[in-house]
Parts: sequence; C-alpha cells; structure tokens
Amino acid sequence: MSRLALYVFGPPHIERDGRPVTTDTRKAIALLAYLAVTRQRHSRDALAALLWPDYDQTHARATLRRTLSTLNKALAGEWLQIDRETISLNQHRDFWLDVDEFKAHLEECRNHQHQSASSVCDACLEPLNRAAALYTGDFMAGFALQDSASFDDWQFYQADSFRRELTSVLERLAQGYGARGEFETAILSARHLLSLDPLHEPAHRYLIQLYAWAGRRAASIHQYQECVRILNEELGVAPLEATTLLYESIRTNRGLPPPTQKQDTAPTEASLTIRSTAPVSLLEQPPLVQTTPIFPSGHYPLVGRKSEWDMLIHIYKKKIPAGYVVAFDGEAGIGKTRLAEEFLVYARARGANVIAVRCYEGEMDLAYVPIAAGLRTGIKQQNDDWREQLPSHWLREATRLLPELADLDAGVVSPPLLDTTGAQSRFFEGLLQTLFALVTSKPSILFFDDMHWADEASLEFLSYLVRRIEGKPVCLLLTWRNVQRDSLQRLQRLLAEIQHHHQATLFTLSRLDQSAVQHLVQQASSIDDDSSHNLTQRLYRETEGVPLFLTEYLSAIHGGLLQPGDNNWDLPRGVRDLLISRLTLVREASRQLLGTAATIGRSFDFDTLREASGRSEEETVNGLEELINQGLVQEMRGNGTHDQGRISLPPSHGLEHELLPVYDFCHEKMRTLVYSEMTLARRRLLHRRIAEALVARLRGQREMGALIGQIAHHYLAAGRKEATNYFLQAGEYARSLYAHSEALAHFRQVLALGYPDTAYLQETIGDLHIFLGEYESALRSYQVAQALCTDPHSHAMLEHKQGKVYERRGKWELAEDHYATALRLLDQSGQAELAEKQARIYADWSLSVHHRGKLEHALELAQRAHDLAETANESPALAQVHNLLGILANSRGALETAYAHLERSLALAEHVQDTSIRVAALNNLALACKARGEIERAIALTEAALVLCISQGDRHREAALHSNLADLFHEAKRSPEAMNQLELAARIYSEIDIEAGAMQPEIWMLVEW
Repeated sequence: MSRLALYVFGPPHIERDGRPVTTDTRKAIALLAYLAVTRQRHSRDALAALLWPDYDQTHARATLRRTLSTLNKALAGEWLQIDRETISLNQHRDFWLDVDEFKAHLEECRNHQHQSASSVCDACLEPLNRAAALYTGDFMAGFALQDSASFDDWQFYQADSFRRELTSVLERLAQGYGARGEFETAILSARHLLSLDPLHEPAHRYLIQLYAWAGRRAASIHQYQECVRILNEELGVAPLEATTLLYESIRTNRGLPPPTQKQDTAPTEASLTIRSTAPVSLLEQPPLVQTTPIFPSGHYPLVGRKSEWDMLIHIYKKKIPAGYVVAFDGEAGIGKTRLAEEFLVYARARGANVIAVRCYEGEMDLAYVPIAAGLRTGIKQQNDDWREQLPSHWLREATRLLPELADLDAGVVSPPLLDTTGAQSRFFEGLLQTLFALVTSKPSILFFDDMHWADEASLEFLSYLVRRIEGKPVCLLLTWRNVQRDSLQRLQRLLAEIQHHHQATLFTLSRLDQSAVQHLVQQASSIDDDSSHNLTQRLYRETEGVPLFLTEYLSAIHGGLLQPGDNNWDLPRGVRDLLISRLTLVREASRQLLGTAATIGRSFDFDTLREASGRSEEETVNGLEELINQGLVQEMRGNGTHDQGRISLPPSHGLEHELLPVYDFCHEKMRTLVYSEMTLARRRLLHRRIAEALVARLRGQREMGALIGQIAHHYLAAGRKEATNYFLQAGEYARSLYAHSEALAHFRQVLALGYPDTAYLQETIGDLHIFLGEYESALRSYQVAQALCTDPHSHAMLEHKQGKVYERRGKWELAEDHYATALRLLDQSGQAELAEKQARIYADWSLSVHHRGKLEHALELAQRAHDLAETANESPALAQVHNLLGILANSRGALETAYAHLERSLALAEHVQDTSIRVAALNNLALACKARGEIERAIALTEAALVLCISQGDRHREAALHSNLADLFHEAKRSPEAMNQLELAARIYSEIDIEAGAMQPEIWMLVEW
C-alpha cells in the first residue's frame, strides 16, 4: 500500500512513498491541506465557496471538479473519497500529516499524570523535542490564496494556534532542561522562543537567569542589555522591575544558586487542596533573586466548592459500589476539570481504578474516538487476567473499534457488518462488557472530560452505558460546558438518561463569590489584611469569580508580570488564550457583529447593534444566534438596568412601551479583548455610528435621560466635537438626580474638552464636592472660579459658598470673614433686588456666630436676615430664616417659639420644594421635640429627614442625622438600634474632608444647621 505524507509546517509539500508530488494549482494544495487538517467530510458547495468565493455556484463547482481531477490524478486516485455531494480524505489509507504527529507528541506528555498541564517530567523531554523538530516553520508559511479571504482566515488561525503550541513546547523544554541542570540545552530552547517573539520579556528574563546558572555572566548581562534595547525600540518602555532586579542581582553576584530537580508526582490526599489546573511555568515565575514574592507558589487551594466536594466524598464511600453517574457542567474556566481531577486523586489514593479521557474539538466528527481511547487506557493499566472474564463473542464485537484485540484470541473472527439494529446493540454490548471486564475488579471511575466535543456515536454509547451501570462498582464522571447550544442539543439524550437515572448527580458549577476569592487570597498570600482585602476586591472585579481567570491572575502576580498596585493590568496569557480559543470558532460576519457589540458596552440592545453594525435585521439575528450558541453572549430576560458599565434603559426615557431585547457578554474580559483587537479607525467609526443610533432613537423625546451620558462617551471615543454638549447635558441630568459622583465626572470631562465658560464649570464642580464632603476640592474649585470672574455679584456668591464650606468644617471665624466680604461685594455690584441674597447670607452668618456662643449678636444678625427676607418676600429665604430663628429659640429654651418657627420653615420649604431646608427644619424640629421629651415624635422626624438627606446625597449631614438618631434611640432604651446608627455615622464621618489630612473634630460635632 502506498503512503502519502503531507507537510504543512513551513511551505506545504506532498510526498508519496518518499517522492515529491506536484500539482498544477495552488488551489489543489489548499484543498488537500484543508481536508487533511479538518479531517471532516465537506460538501462540494462549501468547498467551492471557500476556495472560489467570487464565482457563482455553477462556475465554482465546475472549477472545483477540475481541481479535484488534477489532485486525484496526482495522488493516483487513492486518498480522496469523492461522491456527488461530498468530499473527504480517506481515513483508512496510509496517510501521514506533520501536524497530527505534532499533536500526538503533545498528547503523549498529557498522559504522564502531571499535576498540571504545563508541568514537565523527564519523560516529556523526548516527545517535546520531537514536536519542536517537526515545526520547521509556521503553518503553510509563504502560501496564500489571493482571492479567498475565508481560506486565508482559516490558515491564519491555524498558524496562530500552532505557533502558540510551539511557544508552550519551547517554554516547557527550557523549564525541563533548566530544572535538570542542563543549562546549555535549556538556553537553546529559550533562544528559539525569543526568535518567535522578541518582545516576550519573561523569556528574556529566564534566558538571563539560564546564562548566569551556566556560568556565562557576560552573556547574561548582554542579554539584559538586548532586552532593554528591544523593548525601547519596539514599545518605548523599560523592562519590568522584576527583570531589572534579576539583572542587578547577577551584576553584583547576588543571584540564587541553580534549582534542584523536583519530581513531578501526583498529589496525595493530604495535598488535595493545593494544586491548580493553571500553574505558572518557569518562564512566568519571578526572577530567582533574593526577594520575597507576594505569593509563595503557583499552586492554589481549591475554594468555593465545599458542598460539591462533600457530596463527591459521600458518593465515593456510599454510592459507587451500586453504580453511579456524576456530571459537572458550567462555563469554560469554571473549574469542572479541576474538581474532577481532585476527585480522581482522592480515588487513586484509595486504590480505585481510574480511566481518564479528554474529548477534543477536532475529533467531533470521528466516531468513538474517546471510547476507544478509554478502552486502550484501561487495557494498559490491567494485567492479562481481565481477558479471562470476557467471552470471545463480546471480544469479537469490541474488535470493530479496537482491531488489536483480535491478537488476544486466535479464535476471534471478524464480526459481521453493522447493518441491523440488532448488530448495533451487540456492538454496544460488546464494548460495554469489555469495559466492565477492565474495571469491575475493584471500584473504578471512568472520567470523560469536555463532553461538549464528543462525537454523536460516543454520546449514544455513553447513554447506553448509563442505562446499564447499576449494580457495577463504577462511577461514570462527565464534564461539559453548558453555554454552547449546539453542544447542549447533542448532549440532550445523554443528559436525559442521567436525569432519569436514580443513581446520578448533576452539578452545575457557578462562579466564585467574593468570600471565596478572599479565602483564596488569604491562603495564598503573605500580605497584610488591608492589602489582602483590596487585592480581593480587585481580583473579583477583574475575574468576575471565574476560577481559571483567578488562578491565572494570581500566577501573573506571583511571577512579577502584574503588580498589585498598578492601575492597569494586562490580560494574563492563560486568560487571553482561553478567550481567543473561543473566538476562533466564530464566523467573520458574527465576529464583526461582536466587535460592534463590544464597542457599545458590556450589555447592548438589539436595535442599537443592528443600526450601528450596518447589518440587516436577519443578519443581526443570525449573528446573535451564533454568538449565543458559542456562549460568548447571553440573552437577558426582559429589559432593565444592569450593573455598572452596562446599558440602562429606565422608564424615564419615555421608552416604557418598548421591550428592547438586551444581550450581555459572557465576561467583561471577552468584551475587552474583542474591542482591543479592532483598529483605532474602526473603533472610532463604530463609536460614531452608535452615538448617532442612540440620538436618532431618542429624537423627539423631551427627556433624553441616562442615555445622554452614553451618547457623550461614544462621541468622545469617536473624536467628535458633539461630545462636549452631550457631556454638559449628562452632567446636568445626573445633578438633577443627586448623582453627584457621576455629575462630577461629566463636568470634569466638559472642562477637559475646553468648554468656554470655565467659571461656571468650576463653581458647579465645587457645589458637587460639598455634597460629597470633599471640602478641600470644593474650596479649590470656588477659588479658580473666582479668579475667572469679573463682576462683583459673581464674586459675592462665590465668597458666600466658601463661607459655607468653612462653616461645615467648624471654622466659624473664617466663615464670618467670607460672609462679610460677600455682603460688601453685593453692595458694590449695583444690582437691584438683592434682599433675598443678602437675607440668606445674614442667616448663615448668624448661625456661625451662634456656634461661637454669641447669642445676642446671632439674634441681631437673624433679625436683619428676617427683615430682608420679608422685604424680598421670597419663600426660600424665608424658609431658611425661620429655620435659623427656630434654632436660636430652641437654644435659649423658648420651645413654643422654636416650634412655631420650625413648623413655618418646614411648610415654606415644602411649598418651594427645597429639600435642603426641609431636611434642616425636620432635624431641628426633632431636636426641639427631644428637648420637650417627645422622643418618639423626634425619632419619626429625624428618620424622615434622613430619608430626604440620603436621596439628596449630602454625606456630612447624613452622618449627623445618623448620630442624632443614635442619641434618640439611646433615650428610648433601644440600644441595638442606637449602636447601629452610631456605627453608620462613624463610617461616614471618617470619609468626610479626608483631603484635609488630620481628622477635623468639628466635623464630627455637627448637630443642627
């Protein structure tokens, strides 16, 4: 039989029986490579569209026929299976493909029972070297089809995937030889790795260390200088601190000695919770210098899975003897494999048989591959006596899948064709009996990982197995992703069998909560409690509780690739690789739609996506269905407000009657990755189109609401001048809702964009700082605004506001100086009808004097304020003056007079809807009630004031109300409630005016205002 070999690493070429095979066209080579690498049966229409996208169907199919004829002739008609509608490679011929061999060598390493996928043992080095030797160049290097973008995309993704695999191979070779002390060999692998990616700083760092260990100090120092040069020329950055520290340690002869070789062994029961499925490789570890890392190792505890683990132990002890099925489902990276592998370690430690098989995406169309792999693994682990338990007629059926079994019994004849239902049943029973003969000598676990990639035939057999496992000392352990709809549909029959089987448990793993993340950080780190808490919050935000992401981030921190104090963290390699692997399955049209969605934000609605992407409604629906099917996007039920950074469509937009479909990315990091991979020009285009789509949707609406902020941000990202006006409107809208932090951010953006009325912006920003208790910032803003003003009236109003800041700080004399200056400037302004403004300034001045204990002077100023307010006949000023008169009356014990003034103030404030005066009047009326012993009414009034104050967002006065309420609860003998209010007050007080440095005692003493 002839042998065909196809080489696709480097420039593609074909050999038959060791001799080169030439074809007339590049399309023939492309066709053979596509059939060989995908190992699937393809329709003629699909291949024609792939290779000749510019032709109509008739001409494309005709050209495909001619190319097939040419290729088939070159291959002597032996290796292609061609019928009227489909084409594939003959799987039964003697065919060799270098990428298959490459994958086989990597798979051999995976079967070494390492603690993790990136670990290296001595047995790994030979297959890893063979894999590296096969990689003579990038996938189909130098080959391209000028008229087939789809094939070029496929070729690019294949090349990128294999290049990442080679990077991993070289890392592990460098790690393995370095651990053995074979530094010169490790140096070759590290240099090869750097030739692939000269910007890979961890590889530079490890090579620097290898040179030092090899006694080549000059080469080590030169390598550091080379690293500095490359990073500066290509990125304009300096090396990381970890690299510099390593260099300094070697330059001053303080480097650590070479590592001692460690054996990679399976964990024992005592170490069940210290292994990670995503450990850091040596290339990612911190420089081996005399520094103390934040994290002592790359192995992390298994957290957040106590209930599942307890159930697994119970199943092992009580359920396995009777036959049991356990399944884990969840999203990618949720820890299904990690939890299953820990269970396997536990079972092995107790003498159980374990057969572990992983399903792969590229084998979905190859029947029974995982079943055959499981049987072969079981046979390798057994002595020959298992054969005695299996009758020959069942062995004969199993030889359909494993022909080598025929060598075990000379009497076994070839089985008949599977052309009847009965024959299929006998085949399944033969496989089942073979499997049971291999594992039922003692408790056993059959582990099938990543079942979402399993082929239909294997799923059908496993369903058959579930129905017949009862009474056998076997646990069938399965994992799959539950976010890919196509896979879930294929798994439905197996899932139904599991759910109907009374000896089965299905675990759906969820993301870790913040407490689990906190536990992991505390277990893995040696930092103080405050830093641990901050790091926990940061990690929880970054990872959203996905365990794989969490361990990757921790490993990157441990390896010095991320610094806990840095504002921006790059995606760790493991996280990025997982996300990219999920994106490679998406068609180009859907990928473009995903890019538009990523530009909109974490959540997005259907109409905005359709309008901004420029796709038709049907194209948008089809693309969304694919993205949902791949688990990249999820459809939200109904419409509503989402978390920070997500789209919000509240009823105030006038859109109550619309129920826009809303979608959400599976993870913020997926959105970030998709967005970052687009060019700047495309991002700006999409931002502009999104802004225009949102504006068009709201055109004619009287109130644009919260969406106006999103419009502003999209115009800003698009580089459009319209952003300034929309940010201004967004700031005013947020301010009207007392959303002070959001308003502050919007107004600052307007300021940065060069809005001409800087004085107005600075004054408004100062007002917002007061609500937030940021008095130092408020003063700075008012002073800048004052420097930009030219008229005395504006100067006077800003002096008044600065006086109120000092009043809140308890600096009464400074407050009075500003009030006096404000009144003088008002007199100089020459404006008519100033009585209302003067009345309010005199009222504030009177309050400051009262706080200094000068009651007579305070009454004098209050009377002047009252006369001016009556003259102006302005309700806001009158409300403030009556509130002041109530305070003064209460302070001298005239409770009835205080009541009258405060009730009058409250009525006037409600009439003009002045929330600030209403809060003050309610609080001061409560104090008067307290003085009369009316504690319950005082509590009710204070609680009403507190509700209004919280809605207004005045943090300082909110703290004072909590404190006053604590005193009232104490008077009412309600100690627990009093303590709760006191704790709330203390927490808020501690946040007020922290810019001033030392604690301001007067701030904590606010009672009335």
